[in-house]
Amino acid sequence: MDTLTQFDGALKMCRDIFEKKLNDYGASWRIMRPAAVTDQIFIKAKRIRSLQEKKCSKVGEGILPEFIAIVNYAAVGIIQLAKGFSDNKDLAPADALALYDKTIADARTLMIAKNHDYDEAWRGMRVLSYVDLILMKIERTKEIEDHGGLTIISEGIDANYFDMINYAVFGIIKLTEDDTCQ
Repeated sequence: MDTLTQFDGALKMCRDIFEKKLNDYGASWRIMRPAAVTDQIFIKAKRIRSLQEKKCSKVGEGILPEFIAIVNYAAVGIIQLAKGFSDNKDLAPADALALYDKTIADARTLMIAKNHDYDEAWRGMRVLSYVDLILMKIERTKEIEDHGGLTIISEGIDANYFDMINYAVFGIIKLTEDDTCQ
């Protein structure tokens, strides 16, 4: 199967979960400041790493749902950076979903460009490497947040969120094609 087809399939899984949660909770995530979103992604990535190391889950959910959550929270982070946070659910579900779709389309476009330049290197990587790279991107994001969003030479917070989306999607692809938790 080609990368674009697999990528789109993984994104469809993520969107389905995002849409269902949006219907259940509304855009309650609008109250989250970007740093809180980063911390939520951190929790998800640390749980994946913990499950990889311990080889079992005591709460019954595996690694795949955590990668999906990373995609969705990173998309939320990008939206929050663009719109600012709110004190309430100020977006109708349809509007929130449209923002999500645009953000995911931008992540997809970035993946296509980087996949061209890196010549599908992600296929030779292990799932554990995606997690470690996401954790590194989180640490970078926290540093940038702690500096008020200012950088001297580095890409900004949004670029790190986009990379987290793409690494998480690669993890989803690997897990669904191999059906293993590497």
